[in-house]
Amino acid sequence: MPWDLLLNLVVSALAVAVLMGVTYALGVRKKSHALIDMTWGAAFSAVALVSLALSTGHGDPVRRWTVAALTVIWGMRLAVHLGRRNWNAKEDPRYTELLSAAAPERRDRYAIRKIYLPQGVSVLLVSLPVQVAMYQESGPGVFLWLGAAVWAVGLAFEAVGDRQLAAFKADPANRGRVLDTGLWRYTRHPNYFGDALVWFGLFLTACDEPWGWLTVVSPMAMLWFLTRVTGVSLSDARMAANKPGYREYMERTSGFVPRPPKKHA
Repeated sequence: MPWDLLLNLVVSALAVAVLMGVTYALGVRKKSHALIDMTWGAAFSAVALVSLALSTGHGDPVRRWTVAALTVIWGMRLAVHLGRRNWNAKEDPRYTELLSAAAPERRDRYAIRKIYLPQGVSVLLVSLPVQVAMYQESGPGVFLWLGAAVWAVGLAFEAVGDRQLAAFKADPANRGRVLDTGLWRYTRHPNYFGDALVWFGLFLTACDEPWGWLTVVSPMAMLWFLTRVTGVSLSDARMAANKPGYREYMERTSGFVPRPPKKHA
């Protein structure tokens, strides 16, 4: 089994590298590397499908197909959502800031090291529970279904939060205002919180066998990315600097885990 899983990791890495390479070529052509956000979800879907194919004859079929379906549903929903948003958009301010240290003529090559390589490695790290679960021989247990339930809550949070934000932005009357209703009343980042739940859920699907618990590094890495690297911290800093009323919103509203807003901020 270790050799089978090692082969799975190698083939998954190749699939992710191909996706990142195609996205890089498109990003250079469109002068916007924000397309990587679309590839983020698609890359996880690719890893799940590679793992499903390579684990044939090894892992429990119910677990394999369940984990693959959960990963692909989450990944492709995110890819479609972000693809619609970013396909014709200008460069994302996050990536403009990341690439600001490079001279204009070296910007695209610098993006490989600062954007594409880190995100590709992150996909392989975070997807470890998906790959490990595919090779577990034991039948479906309590952790598989508990993980699916946590995943469902996370997906609902992410999808509903994204839809509420899209509807808010589509209304011209909301121009210059801060969204603080719906899920956004209880957390400033329901989409990031949902992402974290999705990956803690997928981690649990690998925990019906003891060695699956070793992949806890994966959801913890995702949580760190979402709260400390490219998610909450960067988004809050940018919004506080550019959006009137956002600092007051930050004072009364949780930054990540949903809870009732403070009455006296």
